Amino acid sequence: MKFSALLTSAGINIGLCSLFLSLYSLLRKQPGFVYVYFGRRISEENDTNEGSCILDRFVPSPSWIVRAWEYKQDDILSIAGLDAVVFLRILVFSIRVFSIAAVVCVFGVLPLNYFGQEIHPASIHSESLDAFTIANIPEGSRWLWVHCLALYIISFSACILLYFEYKNIASMRLSHIIQSPTNYSHFAVLVRAIPQENGESISDAVQKFFMNYHASSYLSHQVVYRTGKVQRLMSNAEWVYKNLVRLKSTAISKTCVPITYRCGLCGGTSDSFQLYRNEFEPDEKKPCPNNSDSRTKAKECLAAFVFFKTRYAAVIGTQLLQSSNPMLWVTDLAPEPHDVYWSNLWIPYRQLWLRQITVLLASIVFMFLFLIPVTFVQGLTQLDKLQQMFPFLKAILAKTVMTQLVTGYLPSVILQLFFYMVPPTMMLFSAMEGWISRSGRKKSACFKVISFTIWNIFFVNVLSGSVISQLDAITTPKSIPILLAKAVPRQATFFITYVLTSGWVSLASEVLQLFALVYNAVSKYVFRVKDDPNSVPSFPYHTEVPKLLLFGLLGFTCSILAPLILPFLLFYFFFGYVVYRNQIINVYCSKYETQGQIWPIVHNTTVFSLILTQIIALGVFGTKKSPVTMSFTVPLLICTLLFNEYCRQRFSPIFSNFSAQDLIEKDRDDEKHGRMEEIHQMLHSIYSQFPADTINRDVHDANSRQTQQI
Repeated sequence: MKFSALLTSAGINIGLCSLFLSLYSLLRKQPGFVYVYFGRRISEENDTNEGSCILDRFVPSPSWIVRAWEYKQDDILSIAGLDAVVFLRILVFSIRVFSIAAVVCVFGVLPLNYFGQEIHPASIHSESLDAFTIANIPEGSRWLWVHCLALYIISFSACILLYFEYKNIASMRLSHIIQSPTNYSHFAVLVRAIPQENGESISDAVQKFFMNYHASSYLSHQVVYRTGKVQRLMSNAEWVYKNLVRLKSTAISKTCVPITYRCGLCGGTSDSFQLYRNEFEPDEKKPCPNNSDSRTKAKECLAAFVFFKTRYAAVIGTQLLQSSNPMLWVTDLAPEPHDVYWSNLWIPYRQLWLRQITVLLASIVFMFLFLIPVTFVQGLTQLDKLQQMFPFLKAILAKTVMTQLVTGYLPSVILQLFFYMVPPTMMLFSAMEGWISRSGRKKSACFKVISFTIWNIFFVNVLSGSVISQLDAITTPKSIPILLAKAVPRQATFFITYVLTSGWVSLASEVLQLFALVYNAVSKYVFRVKDDPNSVPSFPYHTEVPKLLLFGLLGFTCSILAPLILPFLLFYFFFGYVVYRNQIINVYCSKYETQGQIWPIVHNTTVFSLILTQIIALGVFGTKKSPVTMSFTVPLLICTLLFNEYCRQRFSPIFSNFSAQDLIEKDRDDEKHGRMEEIHQMLHSIYSQFPADTINRDVHDANSRQTQQI
């Protein structure tokens, strides 16, 4: 790719960003779109943002950037919770580490790459971008030690910053657990795979088991009923039918006997018109086989929420096997009430492993299907191969503007359009796995999107770009590091354009809320649907976290190989920090809290990026025949692995377990101030599965019939 093609792509993307930001600064001031751009503030603070004057409403202004900077970390913590703070810390970490990388590589490595004498310098405008990569360094060059030193500086800086971020976030998580208001999920345990004996109900089985083995700490329980769209429709239809029957029974006397009417034509009597009791109407004198108890029993699942008297007892109940058979009486700490994914609680526990295998196979198939658009995109970046396959394109691609557009802009745009289907698909796969919480489903989808993104956006693009010219190299696994070392500098130009399209423009599209804006306009002005303050979306961690981590991977792997990408990445992280702060403060609503459990995924992915960078550097130094730099890179790889193991031992347990000391202190504090009894009374109502469930309806119907009989 020529440098002019990069300038074309940058110009188009900068123009789109400017257009989107100008539209946002205007539309956010219009009263008709206040629910799109201030959904969280309207939902929680009842702020309609009507203070702007009429003239200011039609003048673009960057005032929203200043307002986003005004909020401190404690303000965001109180507004959106710890998960939002952790997400912003990802951006802060990226800004810090890539600022160091940009200074070291742009001023130290980039000049050496450009004047490497392998590719003779030409005019900058017509220069190939390969001249700015390590491919321009000749074999055996004595300047490769500068690249090795830069790799050491970046790796040590990243590890030090990662350590302090992990430490600070772990401290914030512990403080949030201790100082936050009462979390009722700490008293609740979800029990699945409940065995039944002699036809007893699930409720009786749960009460019998926990009264027998947890008598001192067991408080009560609540059975989970089968839910789902079909089941809810059937339950609602049954309830409506019973109400109609009850209303009809009050209008027509149940003691009605056959009545004979006189025919008006012949004066005789006829018994053709007689009123009989409806055969479908329930008879209170006869025992109905489908009574309330049988219907309730039929809808019960082999799962229940069990409530304990203290937090410590609930956590201990989840750490121990409840039965000698691990597939029975399976216990997990219950999610927060608003975090419970009720539709998956009815899934039998024995089906989960089969669902996980099915989802894994489906994800692999989906990854391979995505190779089709990736291969097509790589074909656009290699015009010589494209013209050989399609000779009629020679006349079109002969124009300089078309060449710059096809090679510099279209590949990243097409790939980004295809990538929009990935997060919804992964959310569907995660729901099929059987997660019991919405946060768990989103966390699983986040991990799937990260794996999918790294494989298809990085590895497949790199390997397919090289496979076009050398198919036999990928057949031997030992040659993959060398293949990556040769291919990554060649594909760095595509990654730069991808950062422009998927990074800069996507941020401008995020702040504009393009899809929400169109949906709001269509629903309001076409279907005449009123705005609902309660329909505020939650933050899409499963789409935004993988994007940040992918750009981090690109930044690390290309830092010493193609440093030209670093300024574009650094601007993306600065711009993203402002945009996401604005979205968290004004747009998205925090419906549940995981206390920062997304950070271990961020840490592990960042360490993986560092290790991959060092492996690629080993391959590069090997191809450049520099054994000294290779020998100095091996200790760096070992130190990175040791650092990751230390962090795993030191901080990971904080994110997967609770401290007995903290739980017992909170229990004692609640007992001392007399809050424990109130907490016990709130557990049943706060974990209510239905606003007005079927059981309450049956009880209401039975009471109504008794009143009518009296």
